[in-house]
Amino acid sequence: MTDRTAAAATPAAAAPALADLPVRGVSLGHPDTVAAEHWLASLSPAPVLAFTHLVRSPRPHVALTLVFADTAPAGLDAALTSAGTAPASAGTAPASAGTAPASAGGAAGGGGALPAGLVASCPEAVAAYVARSSGRAVLYPGVELLVGTLSVADVLARSAIEQVEVLGGGAADPADLIDTGGFVRPQWQAGRLTLLTSPAAGGRLVPFETRHPTPCCAAH
Repeated sequence: MTDRTAAAATPAAAAPALADLPVRGVSLGHPDTVAAEHWLASLSPAPVLAFTHLVRSPRPHVALTLVFADTAPAGLDAALTSAGTAPASAGTAPASAGTAPASAGGAAGGGGALPAGLVASCPEAVAAYVARSSGRAVLYPGVELLVGTLSVADVLARSAIEQVEVLGGGAADPADLIDTGGFVRPQWQAGRLTLLTSPAAGGRLVPFETRHPTPCCAAH
């Protein structure tokens, strides 16, 4: 597991409360964002910030960065340690993956040993989060308020999202309406937490990533 300070990467709306909290990098070999989010949903208490990251080494899989408001769920640190590595700071080479099973919600395979070559810490994901160079937000301040149809201005006012863009069209107009579908996954883009949208029927917008993507968009 990897810890770094959240100060450099916390979205502006959350900075006062989250600035000094540690960031944990977790790499359990999840094959896609659906599996990663399923594991994330098993954590109690839930993190206040959670991002997914595509990691390509030793093979493509989805890692996560997590920030907890107080303490991590009981057993999480021990489970990640037993899954393959002791806690390490970003930039420090983690230990080789072991064979003990992970128990905190299960690893990608449902609680078995980590796949060969993977470790339970992910400095690569933490570095990307801290640099705001990549990462897809699952949990973030205001996400629970992004339901139904909202104006772009409302999305920006209610959440940590910093900008809304239309695919191929630049920045969205503040008055544009977004049918959120209750599924809003912004990403770091040029250092800002950005929601990418696409035009939909009735002159409205929808998030480019949907809860049930079509096959052409499902692969990461």
